[in-house]
Amino acid sequence: MSSQARPPLPPFDTASATVKVRAAEDAWNARDPVRCAGAYTPDSRWRNRSTFLTGREEIIAFLTAKWEREHEYRLIKELWATAGDRIAVRFAYEWHSDAGQWFRAYGNENWQFAPDGLMATRHASINDVAIEESERLFHWDRSGPRPADHPGLSDLGL
Repeated sequence: MSSQARPPLPPFDTASATVKVRAAEDAWNARDPVRCAGAYTPDSRWRNRSTFLTGREEIIAFLTAKWEREHEYRLIKELWATAGDRIAVRFAYEWHSDAGQWFRAYGNENWQFAPDGLMATRHASINDVAIEESERLFHWDRSGPRPADHPGLSDLGL
């Protein structure tokens, strides 16, 4: 196993894929672009909405800009399916703009992993829905991961 390896490693079963999904959620909720980029292969390819990226440097730049404009970002991911070196995820995240408008973004991601457990490919389809602050469902300390007792997407009816 390389020093960069990110267990669990493929092939994934439901239990190991669930661990991988939660690790990704926790990393994104930390909003640290360098930490997040370390989970991807150096030449990782992304499609995020209509943006296409290749490599960690582009991922870091993308995430830096994202979290500069998406304030109080909180994300929940949920395993949808897994097979071999692939994981499908559904997710939702809440954030607000500089103007104070809250949004909930809904999406699906398809991930493919290298043998060392780093993500080689990420395809994300995402839709934003404007919400009122009173409609927010994701409530936890913004400086950390979602607490274990906070409901997931299915529990919240999303």
